[in-house]
Amino acid sequence: MIDSHCHIAGEVFIADLPDVVKRARGAGVTAALVILGAEDDEESARWMTVRTLWPECRAAVGVHPHQAHLFAADPEQAAALVRRRLDATPDARAVGEIGLDYHYDFSPRDVQQAVFRAQLAVARERDLPVIIHTREAEEDTLRILGESGGVDTRGVFHCFSGDAAAARRALATGYFVSIPGIVSFPKAEALREAVTEIPLDRLLIETDSPYLAPIPFRGKRNEPAHVARVAEVVAATRQITTVEVVDAVTRNFVRLFGA
Repeated sequence: MIDSHCHIAGEVFIADLPDVVKRARGAGVTAALVILGAEDDEESARWMTVRTLWPECRAAVGVHPHQAHLFAADPEQAAALVRRRLDATPDARAVGEIGLDYHYDFSPRDVQQAVFRAQLAVARERDLPVIIHTREAEEDTLRILGESGGVDTRGVFHCFSGDAAAARRALATGYFVSIPGIVSFPKAEALREAVTEIPLDRLLIETDSPYLAPIPFRGKRNEPAHVARVAEVVAATRQITTVEVVDAVTRNFVRLFGA
């Protein structure tokens, strides 16, 4: 199985990254998509260590909405930086994570939107999928995707935690939907209902490591090995086997990001 979204090039994994990779492989996780902040030189450097330890991994590069404020004076500079990082990053397969976050508002909303648009343009010109982060910003996210030639891009709504109606709106873009460990939380009934409505050929699973560890690991640092638990919960929710889920999400990952 594949963890379609994790941050294992982050500093919290420096001390035990070899063990993290070993545990992932032991859990049957064959690969992961590692998210890199385009503005983070140290994270980009650590990607080379990840790639050495786990060659099957692939990378995505983007400016997260939390960091959009760094490019307030000229959002096109975010796009220029992403282009340079893509050129310098072996096995980069996507632009992301990018989008809007109105929960924290670490960056002004107009700046977030401008930086989002600029990076969507990079994805179109490079013919790369995008990884969408949207939090309390669904309406503007969908509007910008539409205005920015959404039909000409492909991608995934990562860490989806909405209800069935929100899933239908996300699916209407033609994008995939990725389910995180939240699906295992006791109060996530609405998300589990949404999981039953997402077509199996549009589904991905992820950890978003080091965040949002599933039950029974909740409260601890998340890591790619725990995507196996996400697969189990998705399978139980859909009343199919875990093997069916793993086979489907693996095929979907390859369709979206390539081998």
